[in-house]
Amino acid sequence: MSLSDIEQQLGLDGPVGKPPVEQWNPPLSGDMDMLIRKDGVWLHEGDPIKREKLVRLFASILKKEGDDYFLVTPVEKWRIRVEDRPLLVQLIDHQAEGIQVVTNGGDAFVLGKDHPLRMSELDGVGVPEVHVRHNLWARFSRNAFYQLSAMAEETEQGVCIKSGGEVFVIG
Repeated sequence: MSLSDIEQQLGLDGPVGKPPVEQWNPPLSGDMDMLIRKDGVWLHEGDPIKREKLVRLFASILKKEGDDYFLVTPVEKWRIRVEDRPLLVQLIDHQAEGIQVVTNGGDAFVLGKDHPLRMSELDGVGVPEVHVRHNLWARFSRNAFYQLSAMAEETEQGVCIKSGGEVFVIG
């Protein structure tokens, strides 16, 4: 399946929202030659997808089942490969309600109860990640991690991030 076919089927010219992929359960259509690298770059047939709008569209129809990731529509389901996490936090901003993050998939939200922060390992190094939606998590890019670290506070619990009425221990 070519990128043009996918764009046409998904209606790239329309508004990109968050479709109810958790409600879509079509049969497996097959494996697509798509890879999301651990640095957040999306590849199709070995070539980087350069159009941000297309990456955001694919991210909006991304679903995780077990250890596998899929791009789904109401009638098709394509398995793709993901090296680590499918999404990457690229921007963060401290606002009155908490720390707002923006992913390369276009998701924007405040760290808190619905979007908890946790630490995990990547290549032997502790890296924060945040729950985005359903079973999808996003790693923090190096730059976003440095920005987040600058917002951390020393407490009795350790190094913490406070956001959205929650406290997250990161070290």
